[in-house]
Amino acid sequence: MLDPCVPVVLLRIDPNPFHHGTLGAARSLGRCGVEVHVVAGPGGGPVARSRYVARTHPAPRPGAPPHEIAAVLRRTAARIGRPAVLIPVDDAGAIAVSRLREPLAESFLLPEQPAHLAEYVADKARLPELCRAVGVDHPRTLLPRDARDAYRAAEELGTPVVAKWSHPWLLPRDAGLRSTCLLHSPGEATTLYEKGAATGADLLLQKYLPAAPGGDWFFHGYADRHGALHGGGAGTKQRSWPRGAGLTAVGRWMPAPALRTAVEQLIDALGYRGIFDIDFRVDATTGRYYLLDFNPRPGAQFRLFADGGGLDVVRAQYLDLTHQPLPAGRALPGRAFVVENYAPLSALRTLPRPSAASELAWHAPDDPAPGRAMAAAWSRHAARRLLRRARPVPAAVPAQAPGPTETAAAVPTPAAERKASC
Repeated sequence: MLDPCVPVVLLRIDPNPFHHGTLGAARSLGRCGVEVHVVAGPGGGPVARSRYVARTHPAPRPGAPPHEIAAVLRRTAARIGRPAVLIPVDDAGAIAVSRLREPLAESFLLPEQPAHLAEYVADKARLPELCRAVGVDHPRTLLPRDARDAYRAAEELGTPVVAKWSHPWLLPRDAGLRSTCLLHSPGEATTLYEKGAATGADLLLQKYLPAAPGGDWFFHGYADRHGALHGGGAGTKQRSWPRGAGLTAVGRWMPAPALRTAVEQLIDALGYRGIFDIDFRVDATTGRYYLLDFNPRPGAQFRLFADGGGLDVVRAQYLDLTHQPLPAGRALPGRAFVVENYAPLSALRTLPRPSAASELAWHAPDDPAPGRAMAAAWSRHAARRLLRRARPVPAAVPAQAPGPTETAAAVPTPAAERKASC
């Protein structure tokens, strides 16, 4: 049994109101009697309706510098009036907490994480170097220096090519840039580079690895003070949103001993402590696992790995930081997790029985209000998107002919811009 001896603060800087991982963390700890506080803006979104949230607090503005984030967390700590476990649930929060560990340690319980390690593993431009250093496979990745270089890089890697931003948590909300997407021509790479350059974002291009069905994997876990893993496991992404390069809409817990061994070696080599979510793809040609992303925080679908005793990564962190024993896990291979707004047809299907073998992200019999709030807000969100798409598109201005030092292929055309999926 978990002793709810101290409160917990969930930090979410990302303004996305449909972040179901925040709700999963609030429910997981709240069901054990823990006093749950959520720092999120504005109003907390549907998660604020949860019976397991004691109070919501204003979040730092997106892109806020560390000193502003520290000030927000200090005010939150002052309102609570006693030490609390702090769990950031997005990359921006995890990196800020890593940078601010020393000043925050006066008010919050935090893992003993090596300085700047969270920022290092989350930086997608530095991830290839990290993988080489620890002997983990990673897709070939190029960092273009300008728009022409982006064109050449896409040609060299071959299309389709994966486009990512080195620090996706810093992307401006109004830039219309997705953190990851597929490009289908070198011209799209040129266009995307130019869009990112206007915001100061750094683009990287990664070789696309074709995957067989069930080839997208993720591994979640919590590394305790001694480096032992708890509360997670390996799962397959059976459906994603958007398709091909998006969030997990339907996931399933699957045994993968070789993948677990590789993750244990990686965590040990890094000296990583805390919650993590790592994405892999199995190359359909070679059958090898390639590491795609390392996220230093809970994955939004972490509740997939709630085991037979109810242990998951946030409960594991709470137990470890409050010096309570962590029970041996009882894996539930085959357990499913469905995000209703991303996989509506899957959510309507009959899920495995008993109920311990499946979980919905939003709807829960003991906490129905967030699911209802999400359904209403998602309907409004979808309606706005449909209205925007229905508006007439202005006639495209013909592209200027290339100059003597330019190549026609390097000039982004309106057609290429429309096709880019970012």
